[in-house]
Amino acid sequence: MGFLNKLFGTEHKEEETMANLNIGIILGSTREGRVSPQVGAWVKELADKRGDANYTIIDIADYKLPFLGEAGADNSGVAAWSEAIAKQDGFVFIVQEYNHSITGALKNALDLLREQWNNKAAGIVSYGSVGGARAAEHLRGILGELLVADVRVHPALSLFTDFENGTDFKPKAVQADSVNQMLNQVISWSTALKTIR
Repeated sequence: MGFLNKLFGTEHKEEETMANLNIGIILGSTREGRVSPQVGAWVKELADKRGDANYTIIDIADYKLPFLGEAGADNSGVAAWSEAIAKQDGFVFIVQEYNHSITGALKNALDLLREQWNNKAAGIVSYGSVGGARAAEHLRGILGELLVADVRVHPALSLFTDFENGTDFKPKAVQADSVNQMLNQVISWSTALKTIR
């Protein structure tokens, strides 16, 4: 079958599609002193070594996003946010657990858009005292409503074992394997979902 793929160009086309994928790594916290930039940079470093997509960090804090439905709000950042999300074929959400859920900033950023999220894939990298598991589960419900297909593998980082003093990110070696397994699924699903958009 490999010979036929090479002869008829199928293999090259699949490689080209994967190389053209855009995967946004979304930092889900905007608060002062956050550690999500450290986690996002680590995920991007691992992802870039794969060479299977164009990975970009998308920091919600870089956009001036109003609260959804707020009267007299400054909407100047919404167009740039919409454009950034629309360009992506898939996502990796860096998710912090606040009070058993995701941050208000991430929920608001998700709610501000609709079609730009639709028919794309997502992975979740969470952290918290119990690995951010409860925040990740809440996010899965929101993503389902936005027609985002979230993948099963979920790297869950512990504030006790993957961070020093709760602030310096030093992940255990096993976490890198988990990220790569998640990215395998994100790439496969993003490739498949691109065909229906």
